[in-house]
Amino acid sequence: MIVLYATFLAKVYKDSFTSAFPEGFTIAEKLIDGTVASQLVAALLAVSCVTVTFCVNLTMVQDKVNGIRKDLNVSPISRSKIYLGYFLATVLNSLLVNGLALVIGLLYIGKMGWYLSFVDVLWIIIDEILLVLFGSTLSSIISYPLTTQGQMSAVGTIVSAGYGFICGAYMPISNFGSGLQKALSYLPGTYGTSLIKNHMLRGIFEEMESEKLPEELITAIRETLDCNPQFHGNVVNTTQMILIMAGSIVVLGAIFLLMTCLPEKENR
Repeated sequence: MIVLYATFLAKVYKDSFTSAFPEGFTIAEKLIDGTVASQLVAALLAVSCVTVTFCVNLTMVQDKVNGIRKDLNVSPISRSKIYLGYFLATVLNSLLVNGLALVIGLLYIGKMGWYLSFVDVLWIIIDEILLVLFGSTLSSIISYPLTTQGQMSAVGTIVSAGYGFICGAYMPISNFGSGLQKALSYLPGTYGTSLIKNHMLRGIFEEMESEKLPEELITAIRETLDCNPQFHGNVVNTTQMILIMAGSIVVLGAIFLLMTCLPEKENR
């Protein structure tokens, strides 16, 4: 995915970014490359933090299909603890995979144009953890009732193909129609993507300000890159985005916990 983003989407992002500049306006090439690279890595992590959890969590379904759950069901362990084990394993494995992706992404940004501070990197790690927890709770709920290979394949295909679009990773939500923008403003994934973009690009915008770029232009770029998402006409700041993600994790986690407490026969 990193190679795909860097080779195919980088030029699209760069053309889209430079098209926002007034005719005859120039900007340092390193700043442009750094912006594109940061946007690419942010988009990659926003997608992979969720889609990887779905791939990992399919182990829960695979164990049902292969009959492994029969061995676990006769063990002196409650069903809630078994599903908690699946959940924690999903979180751990997803953090390992996406942690590696983050390291490679930061190396790519360092080559193209580094404008991140130490605090920015720490926030990006926190964003990644929030996204993985969000993906793990969501994938646990969706994967819980699945019982066949066909269902597994269908869910994996739909999530892998569709999530990147609805969260604004493949294409900024600002490019969508107003109706779709309003609909997507109700999805937590929209703010998860914007959150990691804000922290990835904070140093970029600070450098633009130091280069005396017009404030109107910087604001337009922020909006184009989905760094100023709106809900009912009000801009959602990063603190609110964190609260939205944390609240979504708590709600989804409570739903999954409730599902695991239901009698097995009610889930079939």
